Amino acid sequence: MIIRKFEDRDSVNVSKLMEKTLKTTNKNDYSDKYLDALIKSLTPESIVKRANAMNFYVIEDSNNIVASGAIGPLENKKDESALFSVFVLPNYQKMGLGRKIIETLEKDELFLCSKRVEVPASITAVNFYIKFGYKYKNGVRKIDDQGLIRLEKFND
Repeated sequence: MIIRKFEDRDSVNVSKLMEKTLKTTNKNDYSDKYLDALIKSLTPESIVKRANAMNFYVIEDSNNIVASGAIGPLENKKDESALFSVFVLPNYQKMGLGRKIIETLEKDELFLCSKRVEVPASITAVNFYIKFGYKYKNGVRKIDDQGLIRLEKFND
């Protein structure tokens, strides 16, 4: 398996990765209506747009994209960033690929230059991020109006 920067030609496969993961891994935490609306917004075109605004990575296994993750600036702040689009195909979960994506994002220059890194986490992924030292933003454990839980990590 190799990790590399996203290329525009990856957009269809990344969109499919996100859809499959949401429908499989997140189905117990979210309604079908919520997931369908989210999936509808994750078009290949929207993923290219997102990737052009962030540092976006993919993991390939035999030329198949099996994981993704991105880091981007947070609200145009130079000293804060956020993690986005961290997905691992269900049949590749619990194999260390999520860890590999987080380690890659945390070595990225945007992470290293940030005093604070935020994660808009799905309910499903909260415990995954907590394992990497992310904590509830301002101690708030509630789901926001986007169906997410905000986590954060401060760099020393």
